[in-house]
Amino acid sequence: MLRVEDIHTYYGDSYVLRGVSLEVPQGSVIALLGRNGVGKTTLVRSIIGFTQPRESKGIFFKDVDITQKPTYDIVEMGMGIVPQGRRVFPSLSVEENLTLGASKGAEGGKWNLERIYELFPVLAKRSNHRGNKLSGGEQQMLAVARALMTNPQLLLMDEPTEGLAPLLVRAVGDIISHLKEEGLSILLVEQNLSFALKMADHVHVMSKGQIVHSSSPQELTEREDIKSRYLGV
Repeated sequence: MLRVEDIHTYYGDSYVLRGVSLEVPQGSVIALLGRNGVGKTTLVRSIIGFTQPRESKGIFFKDVDITQKPTYDIVEMGMGIVPQGRRVFPSLSVEENLTLGASKGAEGGKWNLERIYELFPVLAKRSNHRGNKLSGGEQQMLAVARALMTNPQLLLMDEPTEGLAPLLVRAVGDIISHLKEEGLSILLVEQNLSFALKMADHVHVMSKGQIVHSSSPQELTEREDIKSRYLGV
């Protein structure tokens, strides 16, 4: 579904991503772990076209090189994003946030308001509330739901549990499990180690703009040296 090959991304003279490569097979959840500032969000931005790599061997989505494509073309191809910090539109209602980016997606689409409200009943109850009147957890649900309204085949989720209470973290986990059962491919960027290990089929650990460890969740669970050195556990 997604193949990233040797990308190098800069912000001005700041060298952030230093030859990152990874894959997201169809229907899988791939987790990217690491401390703050190691380049995880920059990778997400590079994939979806917000910040283009300066050098790369290609970013391939469904076997098409999207490295030079604008974001709107990438989204139209079937890639969605749940950005770090939620980024809901504060002056728009829940329903307006959802319908603003609604699309049938690359394969006709099955996500519409009715299905969204079934999966997120709290949003149905607050459909007329403005984005800035929602709690942090409700805003996170809205960010996920808004991404689903584009009917993606691949979903980039950047720190979806950040700042959430344990009960809401569990709710986000339930949603990811549901989406995985439906065959959605997910790149999950997380700092919550236990959450990521529970959700993922495969994990990558990033440090200083490079992938420094890749393994199954079970193997990482047993690697105290990696967790201590790169994740502060």
